[in-house]
Order: sequence, then C-alpha cells, then structure tokens
Amino acid sequence: MPHNTQLYEEVSKTCWPIIYSPRYNITFLGLEKLHPFDAGKWGKVINFLKEENFLADVMMVEAKEATDEDLRVVHTQRYLNRLKWSFVVATITEIPPVICLPNFVVQRHVLRPLRTQTGGTIMAGKLAIERGWAINIGGGFHHCSSDKGGGFCVYADITLSIKFLFDRVEGVSKATIIDLDAHQGNGHERDFMDDSRVYIVDIYNRNIYPGDGFAKRAIKRKVELEWGTGDQDYLMKVDEHVKGALNDHEPDVIIYNAGTDILDGDPLGGLSVSAEGIIKRDELVFRAARSQNIPIFMVTSGGYQKHTARIIADSILNLYNLGLIDHFEPI
Repeated sequence: MPHNTQLYEEVSKTCWPIIYSPRYNITFLGLEKLHPFDAGKWGKVINFLKEENFLADVMMVEAKEATDEDLRVVHTQRYLNRLKWSFVVATITEIPPVICLPNFVVQRHVLRPLRTQTGGTIMAGKLAIERGWAINIGGGFHHCSSDKGGGFCVYADITLSIKFLFDRVEGVSKATIIDLDAHQGNGHERDFMDDSRVYIVDIYNRNIYPGDGFAKRAIKRKVELEWGTGDQDYLMKVDEHVKGALNDHEPDVIIYNAGTDILDGDPLGGLSVSAEGIIKRDELVFRAARSQNIPIFMVTSGGYQKHTARIIADSILNLYNLGLIDHFEPI
C-alpha cells in the first residue's frame, strides 16, 4: 500500500501545471558561486516569465519538499544516512567547502532546496497525467541513482517520479525518458537497468562526464555526440530519435530532461547548439508527445551559463505561443 504523501495532494484547477518554489534557490555565504551551476537559475526563469505577464504567483503550483518516506520509495536508507555527513554532500555537489559546514546547515541550505525540487518533479508527474503536460522549473538530477549521487545530483527525482506514477496512478505502466542534457543520464539508467517498462533515449556528448559504460546498457536509443555538435546535426538527431522512440515503445507518460548545457559556450557541455536551437529542440519534443496525446512533463536539469534562465523562459513562451502547452480551464 503506498504511503501517505503531500506530493500527490489535489491541486487547484485554476493553477497552471508549472511547479516552482522560492526554496529551489541555493544561497548561503556565497558557497553557491563555487560550482559552475547557477544556483539561482530557477528563480530567474520565473522572474522572466512574470516580466512577460505569462505567470503570476497564484497561477503556479507550489512545490513541496520530498520527505524521507517519499525518498525511500527509491533511495536506500543507507544512502540517505550517508547524506548526514557533510563530506559526502560536498563530494556529490562538487562544492569542497561544504565539508567544513555543520550538517544541519548543509541540510537546510543545500539539501532542502534539492529535496523541494525533487518533490516538484514528483508532483509534475501527477499533474502531467491530469492535464496532459507539466513543467518543473527545477529538477532533472539524472546522475543520481537509488544508492549513489554525483555531478551535483543528490536525489533521483526522475526515478522517483516514475515509481510514484507506477505505484499510484491506474493505467500508467510504461514510461519513456527523453534525456537531452549534454551529459549521459547514468542515474536513472542504473535504476531502470532491467525494467522493460521504461524506455530510455539519451543523446549526449560522448567525451564528458560521467562515461558510465555499465549504465549505457540500459539505453534503448543511445546517440553519442562529438565535441562541438551544432544545430543542424543535433536537431536532426533529436527529431529522428524522439519519433523513433515513440514508435518503438508507446508510453503512458514521457519525462523530458531538458538540460540547456548543450548551449554553445557552456563550460561543461562541450556542444555548440544555439539558443534558437534549444528552443526548437523543446518544441520538437513537445510536438511529438502532444501529437500522440502522450502526457509529458519536463525538468530543467543542467545549464551553466548566466543567460540559460532566459532561454528556458523563452522556450516555455514558445511552447505556449504554438499551443503545445495550454491552460486547463475548470468546468
């Protein structure tokens, strides 16, 4: 019997299925500046959408923090206990000074934001089934598996969202993960290694972290890119393999890991896709899903440049302008 959780409580139909909380943003003594990740990216996306009069606070779904009980749907207790050691969190988040902080400070200022984003991804899965689509402005921690974190990914939000759906939503028994972050999504790949219900598409730079050969065995459509791959080649591959995946395996839900670290100039991604290319990529994925009436939810994942937030906001606006996302009006 599934446990009681706040993450699957009913949401007002007057809200858009866009999930966010100010608690997503990591700010403490400037530590967030010691990692290439812009730890305030998520709030900037929301501010841009507000400036465009697309969103107001009352229109969004407030993300709730995933509890230990929620996390144990996937994570081992041994792994969660290890997060009570600051040096473990410092290693996973790649912020060495975190090792010097008392763990209660780490829990409050580093892990709580990530648990809240994880709760947002789980909520997005439920809302996608109900509304046809959802977007978590955070999440996408695709390097974390049930018993191991890495690459700034502490909680396996992608795995959790799918397991929650399988356990709690009647008629949801097959899922497709479309992972278009520049890095291989080795966390969810390890979690679903032998699970035929989950079909994984992963298009990534073959030359960068994590290079997890074991996890690659779980990928059904593996597209390994070379340094500097640009718009034309990239978008052609995305279009071909997303459509091919949905023909191979007709899912009940799609989770789309929409990393923006494919952007030209990204210090970690090593690809050369333009801002316009990212917006077109997101359009291709949503168009493929919505043309087949497959519920889709998106998480924002990696992206390490200051103008990444603007691109994410512009992409959401483009999806709206094209009618690929819309508001569900209550009867």
